[in-house]
Amino acid sequence: MTTSVPASSRPRLARHVRLTFDRTREQHVLLQPESVVLLNRTGADILGLCDGQRTVAEIEEELHGRYNRVVDDEVQHFLARLVAKRCVEISDG
Repeated sequence: MTTSVPASSRPRLARHVRLTFDRTREQHVLLQPESVVLLNRTGADILGLCDGQRTVAEIEEELHGRYNRVVDDEVQHFLARLVAKRCVEISDG
């Protein structure tokens, strides 16, 4: 079950997770203690903006400036999937 993250939430990477660029794979990855998640460019951009200060709405606005087509629900659902995997933490307000 995947829900969406509210637009007013402030996401950040969990302490045990690191976003980096893997030179071997030539791709952004999300490193966890026992796993690696391969990211596409958009996913890496979303996570790069998850600093615990910006709201989801501000992240979506930033992405609208970078890309011609960003569907807000997709950002919220992407973040919800990573919250479910404990890669992203959410604070409200």
